[in-house]
Amino acid sequence: MAVRVVLVGCGNMGYAMLAGWLKSGKLAPSETLVIEPNQELRDRAGRLGSVVASSIDDAAGDLSPEIVVIAVKPQVIREVTAGYRKFAGSATFVSVAAGTGIAAFTEILGAGAAVMRCMPNTPAAIGKGMMVVVSNANVKEPAKAFVGDLLSTSGKVATIDDESLMDAVTAVSGSGPAYIFHFIECLTDAAVAAGLPADTARLLAMQTVYGAASLAAESGEDPAVLRRQVTSPNGTTAAALEVLMGQDRLKTLVTEAVGAAKARSVELGK
Repeated sequence: MAVRVVLVGCGNMGYAMLAGWLKSGKLAPSETLVIEPNQELRDRAGRLGSVVASSIDDAAGDLSPEIVVIAVKPQVIREVTAGYRKFAGSATFVSVAAGTGIAAFTEILGAGAAVMRCMPNTPAAIGKGMMVVVSNANVKEPAKAFVGDLLSTSGKVATIDDESLMDAVTAVSGSGPAYIFHFIECLTDAAVAAGLPADTARLLAMQTVYGAASLAAESGEDPAVLRRQVTSPNGTTAAALEVLMGQDRLKTLVTEAVGAAKARSVELGK
């Protein structure tokens, strides 16, 4: 069976994606080739059944992949990607490297290269991620559909047409898990301050965030509707929300945080 997808780099994100492709049956192990110089990471990919090699030059056979996924650190992306220029005429390149625009890839691979840029987030490691994709004009519809199908094994997939929006995507879903993790930390600390044991406080904070997010995702209701359903007039929730929502405190803080992340993403992309 011919290799359809070459995965370049198999760190945590690359491995999570690979595991999702194989577990879902979207790809057979023999249809994947993992290029990973680190032996421990290469062996880990090999245990999933994938074909593995330390470099593209060491890969056996006459390769003609449909997709080349670049999942390496941004600081080595130019050097690494250059080694795959020979596939630019036939394969679609998909980058999951943060902060590297499509223009950088067409500069390396040639103006005619088909390039898709994807911004995942860390929950992709458990199949609960948010994957946002933008493509250049050279990417054909069948390739878009195939890549979207593969990415769906790591979570939800959204498509944007304007690459400049990736800075906002980075600020919301790319960095967003850290905001939620910090909220869990704060809610835990508040619970301890209210008198709960530390272990109980952490469990309550974590499960409450998880349950509320799950309910919001599965109910189909607008979050504002769900919030109102929990809030009895003059009750305990109303008292807390007066602190959070009074003078738009939380909204203002979150908007400022996202704005700061977006501005930094723009700076890093220059």
